[in-house]
Amino acid sequence: MRKILITGGTVFVSRYIAEHFVNFIPEYTNEEKAEVYVLNRGTRRQVSGVHLICCDKNNIGDRLRNYHFDVVIAVNTYTKDEMKNLLDALNTVKDFIFISSSAVYPETLPQPFKEEQPCGENSIWGAYGINKLEAENYLLSQYPNAYILRPPYLYGSMNNVYREGFVFDCAVAERPFYMPTDGSMKLQFFHVEDLCRFIDIILRIHPKRNIFNVGNAEPETIKSFVKACYKALGDKPQLISVSDEHFQRSYFPFHNYSYVLDVSEMLELMPETIPFSKGIRESYEWYRHNSNEVNKKPYFDYIDRYLK
Repeated sequence: MRKILITGGTVFVSRYIAEHFVNFIPEYTNEEKAEVYVLNRGTRRQVSGVHLICCDKNNIGDRLRNYHFDVVIAVNTYTKDEMKNLLDALNTVKDFIFISSSAVYPETLPQPFKEEQPCGENSIWGAYGINKLEAENYLLSQYPNAYILRPPYLYGSMNNVYREGFVFDCAVAERPFYMPTDGSMKLQFFHVEDLCRFIDIILRIHPKRNIFNVGNAEPETIKSFVKACYKALGDKPQLISVSDEHFQRSYFPFHNYSYVLDVSEMLELMPETIPFSKGIRESYEWYRHNSNEVNKKPYFDYIDRYLK
């Protein structure tokens, strides 16, 4: 039985990946379901069926000394120090996959961003992108055959970030939607289930390439994103344009930053992704039963005070 370690395992991406592998039976082998371990502090509800290794990621010590894993998927690893702590604690690992970020690409580079372009500071994401890049570099210095995935905005069930959830709330309340300027800014998404599917592919075929941009082939615009969210409820939004004089993040859940990834290398291995309209409908079905799990922000307060 294959043993998989997932760092985190309780919130959004790491939780979804943990649940995926607890239930996943590879069609390409004679293996049974994997034996899934999660490494976290044990302060949140755990996915049913996982084995909890309870410790702080910054103080792992010898907690992994007696474990041997076939696969490690580092999801909630954000800095070089966190990566070093994890690698120092591990015994030999066959496959290592790091969920990094598209924030490693400077916004000054030509778009769409390609894996071969130089990485560095992005003024929008700041230290987050630099820290992810340093973690990438340290990982490859220790595990040259590790795989690094760089997603754009992830969405889907279990999303605790108040993005599509905010738009759903607007639709439920039958409110107009206040969008930045003309709503043409591009937003690239990737469904967390597609992320799991691509991890499965990597573990099956072990491609020679180590770094992959992942994401939908076609980006959305703010306008098409909002319309898809309202449509999931069978509604159409009344769109109201907001001028640049208002700070975008005060009333809208995305930075004023339009970027697109070149995902052609991913598409060579996984040609189809979940249609955005379908993924958003699934997101709404989860959200309407689990909205209490989302970290909501006071966008409505700002809108009601300054934009109405």
